[in-house]
Amino acid sequence: MPPTTDFTVDFDGTVAVVTGASGALGSATVDRFRAAGATVCAVDVVAPDDEDSSLEPDADTHFYEADLTDEDDVVRLVSAIVDDHGRIDHLCNIAGTWRGGDPIEETDLAEFEMLVDINLKTAFLASKHALPHLRESGGSIVSVSARSSLEGGEGDGPYRITKAGVRLLTETLAEENRGAVRANCVMPSVIDTPMNREMMPDADHGSWVDPAEIADVMTFLCSDGAAVTSGAAVPVYGEA
Repeated sequence: MPPTTDFTVDFDGTVAVVTGASGALGSATVDRFRAAGATVCAVDVVAPDDEDSSLEPDADTHFYEADLTDEDDVVRLVSAIVDDHGRIDHLCNIAGTWRGGDPIEETDLAEFEMLVDINLKTAFLASKHALPHLRESGGSIVSVSARSSLEGGEGDGPYRITKAGVRLLTETLAEENRGAVRANCVMPSVIDTPMNREMMPDADHGSWVDPAEIADVMTFLCSDGAAVTSGAAVPVYGEA
């Protein structure tokens, strides 16, 4: 089913920070926030590649290169965004990666640490340093957990562990900032991206969720329409 945008959100005058902006979900989220009128600060560790990303910086979209696993770089990034645009209203923690792997007893520490760094540490550091500015604006955080984080499983345990950490980080942020900053997360199953189609050519691609559909949900969670929602882990499985 093709993605649809049936609701209107007005983010005129607001500033949205989207991490992992060069990826499929990140670039779809940048597009959705930009369409809603936000000034979008698109963040990734490398500049977008025309072959791998639909991210197109323009007058309302500004690209920032940063290593979100490095706290000093995150401090620099947040300061630069606030210096450039004066505020932060929305933070979308999308930076992340998937890895299958071995049973825990056979998993290399470097593999585990890589997933912790990219999936959990990035969300922790971005949230930590954006929070003072989000409190000033009464803003919100939306992060990306995963359906598989709801239970243990064979073959991708470290991935599940880190995405469960994102969900618990979300709940913690919501509790610690009640009445000041809302924090929610979405839980995709399999997202319909070129990379996933290449990795799973024989799967039922028609049951997968388009990145734009998930971006719609993330946009809604940052909107006034979700003003009473904080600490939620929202399924975005579609029919997958």
